[in-house]
Amino acid sequence: MANIASARKRIRQTERRTLRNTARMSRMRTFLKKVETAIAAGNKDEANAALKVAQPEIQRAATKGVIHRNLAARKISRLSSRIKALAVA
Repeated sequence: MANIASARKRIRQTERRTLRNTARMSRMRTFLKKVETAIAAGNKDEANAALKVAQPEIQRAATKGVIHRNLAARKISRLSSRIKALAVA
């Protein structure tokens, strides 16, 4: 255990931040799962709607530093291209 006051404060801050980041990551994964489910079902309209809801959540995770911004861009891009491919198939 830390003896210095600033180190104790850092530990408290880290715990709070970890909880917040874990919740944000879990929330993002939930939205991604909804998009994946709609794509697997082959329902293009539902997948588009789910992506429209998931996109801000993914971007928010990137803005808050939970995930890298390139990862967010890559996920959104790949999901949208998979949804676009549903119409062709």
